[in-house]
Amino acid sequence: MKSFTVAFSPFALDDIEQAVDYYNQLQPGMGKRFSQQVYLSFTAIKRNPFFATVRYDNIRCAQVKKFPYLVHYHIDESQGIVTIIAVYSTHRSPFR
Repeated sequence: MKSFTVAFSPFALDDIEQAVDYYNQLQPGMGKRFSQQVYLSFTAIKRNPFFATVRYDNIRCAQVKKFPYLVHYHIDESQGIVTIIAVYSTHRSPFR
C-alpha cells in the first residue's frame, strides 16, 4: 500500500485544543486521554486512509474511540497526502 503524509488544517488543530480544554474542565487528565485517542485515530488513518467511509463531498470520517468525535479528512491520492480537516464532536453544535 502507498505511504501517505498526514497534514493538519489549522481548524483541526484548534478543534483538538478546544476539546482538550473542555475535557480537562470536566475532569483533570481527561483531555490527555482524549488527545491520546485522537492520536490513535490519526495513526489508523495514516496506516490505511481508505478504512473510513466517505460521508460528504469526498470527505471521510473516522470515529475517535471512547469519545463522541469524528476526524474529518480528505485523501489526495496523486500527491500522497491525507489532510485532516476537522475533529468535530457528534454531540455539540458544529457552528461556532
